[in-house]
Amino acid sequence: MARRGNSVIGIDLGKRVFKGVLLERKGEQRFVLTSYASREVPEELNTPDELAQHLKLLLKDLGTATKGCAIAVSDPGSLLRIIEQPHTPVDLLRNALRLNGLWLLNQECKDFVLDCAPVIANRRNGHDTADAREPAAHSNGVAKTKYLVVGMLRPTVKNISAAITKARMSAELLQLAPVCSFNAFEFAYPEIFANEAFLLLDMGHLQSTVLIGNKKELVLIRSVDYGGKSLTQALTADGALDAAAARLMIQEGDAGMAEICRTSLTRLATEVRNSIGFFEGQCEESIHRIFVSGGLARAETILQTLSDELGLPCEIWDPLETCEVALPAAKRQALPKEFVSLNVACGAAFEYFRS
Repeated sequence: MARRGNSVIGIDLGKRVFKGVLLERKGEQRFVLTSYASREVPEELNTPDELAQHLKLLLKDLGTATKGCAIAVSDPGSLLRIIEQPHTPVDLLRNALRLNGLWLLNQECKDFVLDCAPVIANRRNGHDTADAREPAAHSNGVAKTKYLVVGMLRPTVKNISAAITKARMSAELLQLAPVCSFNAFEFAYPEIFANEAFLLLDMGHLQSTVLIGNKKELVLIRSVDYGGKSLTQALTADGALDAAAARLMIQEGDAGMAEICRTSLTRLATEVRNSIGFFEGQCEESIHRIFVSGGLARAETILQTLSDELGLPCEIWDPLETCEVALPAAKRQALPKEFVSLNVACGAAFEYFRS
């Protein structure tokens, strides 16, 4: 395999906003952010031409001629599952999933492009190394290993591949957004990642993702059918109020809007609470705080409401915590408001460098 370059564009293909970061590697563990951008897109991009056009506009906003990129996809139709199996080479397990998905996952997998990896590995999550052979459990005397199984629908993969070609880009990595978010947290907060139990709540446009890790291991992953679109519909009474005005009222702490926000967020808080209860019951570990990302996390009212509902501090986390920043003045000034949505794009870029 040819050696990868020292700069890469990480792209997050969200359902409402595309985000991109340009990262350069200056040393083994030294990374520099040299540009970032975000661009609103239609919720439905039905053709490769439409997707390619928005990718080109995002690249223009990034202001770079770098062609190499790593892409993350937010897709409610994707497959994300943790399974336990006797230790199996990844290539063999991938083929077994494709041919016998109904038996292994209770779900037919022929319509998916699949990949899998041990959920814990030596030094980094998601890579098959010697420590990945450590048994995670025993059943009838047989050592078991936990694997993360991910899948993307074939039409989605074909659409993205065709769009990348039309945009004259070179995508060397295609991952699902939750995996990238988990990887970004590992880079940004290595001590917490290695030594504590933690919960990541990523609030997207159509859905939110709950990821729970414990001392390097991905223990639980769940998608919740609630996101920015659901909250906006509640705040605007399905269009009776302008969305921008509703967001402004939330930011200004309007009491009426805060109550609507609290009622709407109850469903998400319940799912997060159930996830915490399941994890703590299974692992005899405790979650002490929640790390939140996504556009909704910009609003203090939303963070405070979730904190009150869950009885735990909810705080935003910075995927660029361990990175240097070399940005033009305007972008540097805006970064404190934007980094909360760059976790997935950063995770894709980090994975490019270490793969």
